[in-house]
Amino acid sequence: MSDDYNRTFNNKDDEKAELITQVVTYIIISIGLPLTLVAIYALYSLVGKDNVAPIYVINLLISDLVEFCCMIGFVVSQNNTKQQRYKNKETILKMIYYSSLMASVCFMVCIALERYLVIACPLWYRFRRTIKISVGVCVLVWILSLVYLVTLVFCGFSEVTGTILATFFLLPLPLLIFFLVRTLKALSASISVPADEKRRIVGMLVLVLLIYMLLFLPRIILFLKEGNRYDITLTDLSSVFVRLSPLADLVLYVFMRKGAIDKLLASVCCCRMDNNDVSGSTV
Repeated sequence: MSDDYNRTFNNKDDEKAELITQVVTYIIISIGLPLTLVAIYALYSLVGKDNVAPIYVINLLISDLVEFCCMIGFVVSQNNTKQQRYKNKETILKMIYYSSLMASVCFMVCIALERYLVIACPLWYRFRRTIKISVGVCVLVWILSLVYLVTLVFCGFSEVTGTILATFFLLPLPLLIFFLVRTLKALSASISVPADEKRRIVGMLVLVLLIYMLLFLPRIILFLKEGNRYDITLTDLSSVFVRLSPLADLVLYVFMRKGAIDKLLASVCCCRMDNNDVSGSTV
C-alpha cells in the first residue's frame, strides 16, 4: 500500500488516472470533513451510562478526521512534488494515514462486537457495558495504531510492513461475518431488546460489513497480489475506494439515532414479510 503516491507516469493515461483521483479526493474532503465534525458533536450528546455505542462510532469518526487531514496533505504534496521537503512530509503523512486506517478497521470491529452482544447476550451485557470499559478499549486501539506508526518510522515502508498491514486488514472479515450471522440467529430468542433497536443493530452490522468488503477488501486483495500492485488504474481505483470509507462511516451516525431510519427499516422488514407470506401461500 506504500506505493500510492510514489510513482512515475509513463503515459497520458496514468496522468489522467491521477487527475481523476485528485478530483475525487477534493470532493471527498469538501463533503466529508464538515459532516464528520457535525456528526462527532451530535454523537457526543448521545453518550450516556446506558448508551456506550456512540463512543466507538465517535472514535471511528476521529480516525476519519485524521485520514481527511492526511488527504489534504497528499493533495498539497502532489502539487509540489519537485520540492524535497514536501516529499519528506508526504512520507510522514503516509505513515499516519495507514495507522489511522488500522484504527478505523479496529473500531469497525468494536462496533460490530458491541452490537452483537446487545442481541446475543443482552442481560449479561447490560451490567457489563460501562463508559470506562469502552474508553479503555478505544485507548487500546489507538495504542495499537501508534505502535504500527512507530514501526513504520523506524523500519520504513517495506514488503514486511506492508504485508503486516494487509494481513491485519484481512482479520476482521471472519469476525464481521460471524457477528452478523450470530446476531441474525439470536434475534428470535432476544426478548429484552425492542424491535426497532433490533432493526437498527442488524442494519449497522450489515453496513459495517459492506463498508469493509466494498471499500477496504479490493485494496487489500490488490496489494497481496504482487503482480497487480503497480497497475496504475487498479491502484488508483482501489485507493479511491479506501478514501470513500470516511463518507460511508457517516451513515453509521444515522443508525445511532431514532427516527426516519426506523420507519425505513420497518418498511423494508414489512416488505420482506409480505413477500414471504405471498410465497408461502403460493406453495
